[in-house]
Amino acid sequence: MSFQKHASDLFHTMSQMLELTGSDRFRVNAHAKASRIIKDTTVDLEPLARDGDLKAIAAIEGIGKGTAAKLIELAQTGTISEYEALCTKVPIGVMEVLGVQGLGPKTVKLMWEQKGVESIDDLKRILDDGSILELPRMGEKTVENIKASIAFLESSGRRLPIGIAQQVADRFITMLKEAPGTIRVAFAGSLRRGKDSIGDVDILIATTDPDAAREAFTTCDGVMQVLAKGETKCSIRTAIGDSASRWGKDKNAAVQVDLRMVDEPNWGAALLYFTGSKEHGVRLRERAISMGMTLNEYGLFKDASSEADFKKMPPQTRGIEPIACASEEAIYLALEMPFIPPTMREDRGEMKLTEPIHVIELEDIKAELHSHTMASDGKMTIEESAAIAKARGFHTLAITDHSQSSAVAGGLKPHRLCEHIKSIREANTRIDGITLLAGSEVDILVDGTLDYDDDLLHALDVVVASPHAGLRAKPKQATKRLLKAIEHPMVHIIGHPTGRLIEQREGLSPDMNEIIAAAIEHHVALEINSHWMRLDLRDTHVRAVVEAGALISINCDGHHPGDYDNLIFGVLTGQRGWLTAERCINTWDAKKLHGWLKSKR
Repeated sequence: MSFQKHASDLFHTMSQMLELTGSDRFRVNAHAKASRIIKDTTVDLEPLARDGDLKAIAAIEGIGKGTAAKLIELAQTGTISEYEALCTKVPIGVMEVLGVQGLGPKTVKLMWEQKGVESIDDLKRILDDGSILELPRMGEKTVENIKASIAFLESSGRRLPIGIAQQVADRFITMLKEAPGTIRVAFAGSLRRGKDSIGDVDILIATTDPDAAREAFTTCDGVMQVLAKGETKCSIRTAIGDSASRWGKDKNAAVQVDLRMVDEPNWGAALLYFTGSKEHGVRLRERAISMGMTLNEYGLFKDASSEADFKKMPPQTRGIEPIACASEEAIYLALEMPFIPPTMREDRGEMKLTEPIHVIELEDIKAELHSHTMASDGKMTIEESAAIAKARGFHTLAITDHSQSSAVAGGLKPHRLCEHIKSIREANTRIDGITLLAGSEVDILVDGTLDYDDDLLHALDVVVASPHAGLRAKPKQATKRLLKAIEHPMVHIIGHPTGRLIEQREGLSPDMNEIIAAAIEHHVALEINSHWMRLDLRDTHVRAVVEAGALISINCDGHHPGDYDNLIFGVLTGQRGWLTAERCINTWDAKKLHGWLKSKR
């Protein structure tokens, strides 16, 4: 595990421990915020912390001297004294109990203090003997939900990659659109914000027949358990389905889906509220208050803070007319802000914007520069891939099958690559409407050298250099390896630069600022690999690339025909990093793109 991930996890755990021990809200939130900043920063904190460079660490936006001192302590001693002190107060098993869905810190604290619950096994004990019912606000229905949550945690407790979550959401939205009375239906939450992994799926519906929506939602195919069926909210657990197999899960693995019924006139406010993020919502509400207004899930209103029950009651029941509620755009306008796309709502500086940022959109992509055919481990012929790319309106498709070191992926020996180049060039002469380029996804070996000699690389139109092995290297070694590949004069794109797999493999942790600076110097693009198991570069890396002025390439890394549909996830990741179309080489017209590619020859 990298230093930064370890540090981020520790600060998150400390935040939870402080909440369990009744610490003040400021300290709890400060540690939670530090966890997010440490996770998101592209600065390599480990060497700075090992050198005790308090000033340099504290200079990073959002990290104060206190957090910097703790990072130095962690790097130099292997732990943080505050964490160790909290561990003497909070048994580690209590933290595991906090991971059971539906149990908040207050309830876990009560269980711990009044029933001695210090592990999942202890929780099972009070469930089995019924003593859990002696706790306040604990009824039979709640107990059944806790039991189901434990089973869910033990069977499929990991977060879902966005590609799986999107398929689940699409399934329910398609079904709910057909329900009687449906006016509008959409997914919200972290899925709408394009996060790479999802805890549960949130769906909003505006309908003239709420009973029909509830019935359709709770009785459709795949529902494994109904957790709640209320007037405004229903919750179920549903099987992921056949798409789970490509994630290494059983198709009966479960995910929670929440449905919220909202009034159609308040649709925009509800969508804004339930999309989040929590941190962005807090900033919006603070801005509203500073302007003499109140913002909640029903709309934006003139200040009514003197009404203690304002947030508890729908405003329409009190005759309060909203300033804005029908659309998100209207609410941002009333707050004197540019519209913030859902993917940018993470409290990462978007509240300071005075003009809109027109981030990249799916329709901006006009070329695919990383694809595989049956020549290596793909399932498409050159012609089949070209037909799909052409149908999507692409002007260019690069065929980039694996190089020789990727033996498990059918990597091409030099003589086979030469034959493949001829096949691609021949196909290009007879397929109209799209330009086919001969390329290769060339392995970056552990010492940073490439998998083919320079003469063969020179014969290629596109070189995508990617790391596939040795993905547990230390940050310094990983940085050196990638820098050597970037400096190679034949390389156009660094493919999936860290090699991570979401929720499965952390991958490399290079110093991204060094990588980005080298990419600018050598005119190399860094890839967002659009496959939902990769999304590498990740969003925080993209943001650093954008701020530095480097180039991005968004590619499908297509192996199967359906992989072209993954492009949206790469675009969403780009949006989360504030990427605009002009910084992405896949949006360039053919003349500009081909000229750039040839400039490396």
